[in-house]
Amino acid sequence: MSQLKMSQSKNSTLDTNSAKSISKLPQSTVIGIIVGLISGLLFGSGMIISGMVNPDKVIGFLDITGNWDPSLVFVMGGALIVFAPFYHLVIKKRKRAISGDKFTIPTNNTIDGTLLSGAVIFGMGWGLAGFCPGPAVASISGGSNVILAFILSMLIGIVIANQYLSGRLPLPIVGYRKESCPVE
Repeated sequence: MSQLKMSQSKNSTLDTNSAKSISKLPQSTVIGIIVGLISGLLFGSGMIISGMVNPDKVIGFLDITGNWDPSLVFVMGGALIVFAPFYHLVIKKRKRAISGDKFTIPTNNTIDGTLLSGAVIFGMGWGLAGFCPGPAVASISGGSNVILAFILSMLIGIVIANQYLSGRLPLPIVGYRKESCPVE
């Protein structure tokens, strides 16, 4: 009985500390976290419901010369039909995000070797596994070891790519990146 009281006491202390920590955050940060949670909930559930997390469906979509499954076109089209008016009527008019952060539009629109090689590497990973990063993260709840291995490998790939782009890590054949670009 005393262990139960101690456990409840620890939990209430954690809850109180969590509430105090959140109350110390700036309002824009709290709003950003809430918007992120809602967006993630909508995104993840939409991906599961639409079937975008099913590797067989994705591979069927990518197999344009074989038994092509065009159903994901409707998923993407449906997303654009909802997003495009919202973007033009609400987002584009705002100078700041809901979190208070300033909107910035990238100025680099150059198609260079880095962009092309990154696109090829991304496509190879997508085509081999049938997983895109977003659907893979949404699939974590399934408990698949394949998904967990994919996500772990993806995170390692992100670290390696950031090290290469910052000029700190050579890659086989190409060596060090000659021109350093900012990586955030």
